[in-house]
Amino acid sequence: MTRKSWKKALEEKTKEEGTYKPSFDIAIDILSEILEERDKVYKLYLDEGSKPVVDVTTDRGQINKRPNPLLNQWKDLNDSALRYIRELGLSPTGLKKITGNFKAEAKKDSLIAFMKEYE
Repeated sequence: MTRKSWKKALEEKTKEEGTYKPSFDIAIDILSEILEERDKVYKLYLDEGSKPVVDVTTDRGQINKRPNPLLNQWKDLNDSALRYIRELGLSPTGLKKITGNFKAEAKKDSLIAFMKEYE
């Protein structure tokens, strides 16, 4: 997805969860950039054959097997994104930190209502 698409999706999700604040716009911008870059790196990894291990030639001409640097970069971008996701209240831990409770209670109530419909 593009940065713009990620930004729109993140704004909608934070509003849906009730955690959106205008002061979060900077974090949403940064997170959307991270997610766009993560998507680009993953696409490049797929385009190059999805090889978890690649051959690396040393300055002396030796060929060694190494973990694909694209996977390391993708993992680093995921880790960075996760920190922002928590800060925006889009993970259970982050949501509890912002609101003081989990949304599980609301989901539990809706599950009970759903189940009563089919009794």
